[in-house]
Amino acid sequence: MSYRSVFAPALFDAQVAVVTGGGSGIGRCTAHELAALGAQVVLVGRNEARLQAVAREIADDGGRADTAVCDVRREEAVQQVVSQILARHGRIDALVNNAGGQYIAPLETISAKGWEAVVSTNLTGGFLVARECHRQWMKAHGGAIVNIVADMWGSMPSMGHSGAARAGMVSFTETAAAEWAAHGVRVNAVAPGYIASSGMDHYPPEAAPMLRAMRKTVPLGRFGTEAETSAAIVFLLSPAASFISGTVLRVDGARPQVRMGWPMALPDAQAAQRAAIRPFEGFHRGTTPKVLSE
Repeated sequence: MSYRSVFAPALFDAQVAVVTGGGSGIGRCTAHELAALGAQVVLVGRNEARLQAVAREIADDGGRADTAVCDVRREEAVQQVVSQILARHGRIDALVNNAGGQYIAPLETISAKGWEAVVSTNLTGGFLVARECHRQWMKAHGGAIVNIVADMWGSMPSMGHSGAARAGMVSFTETAAAEWAAHGVRVNAVAPGYIASSGMDHYPPEAAPMLRAMRKTVPLGRFGTEAETSAAIVFLLSPAASFISGTVLRVDGARPQVRMGWPMALPDAQAAQRAAIRPFEGFHRGTTPKVLSE
């Protein structure tokens, strides 16, 4: 089997795409799709074993993938890894700023260290990688950047550190789009809602009932898929989005529109089978998170 992308084959031929957080979840899926469309993908992350495993998957599927171990929170490490990617591959046409992470905690329990760790990963790290890709290549040659944020409209109770960081990344996206447009660089963001991704299995067991129930707050009545998120990312990187910059594309089934007093009804069985809301399962290696299959 191969990735069932809706985009044209060879769309990213001769291009180099960097995907941070490429060892799992949405990053892994996006790397597979970009490679299936002809890109030389470079997977960046802290866990070398995971990166190598995804690179082998892509190679087995006929694509090209390289790996680069890097903690995106460390400025010198980011500078070095971007330089190394350019030395090895000669260009960086696209960046998917996907590395991130958070944990469930009310604000009053979050330590300064915990706050800084989440903000550093989800905001500072993304800024550093984007800045270096721009400085070292895109400023002179153009390119496209997609930052991955989250459904933080209405903020994120129980994940206030992540909500603050993601909101900051939206502002960074808008600022970078304005400042870097003169160099032919487009900067956008994708905001995934409740996506059935491997990241769900990283939360503690006591969170499982809440995670399984989240789909009931989504007007489309289900979780999104990694492939649906990847498709949004790939679109924003593609020539079809050449006049789109500084925006956020939500992939959330209208979740932020839920309001008190609105008589939301989940789609019935017949409606759920309509092509307009049927899940897109393009990722041939995608699996259901364990917490959702229990």
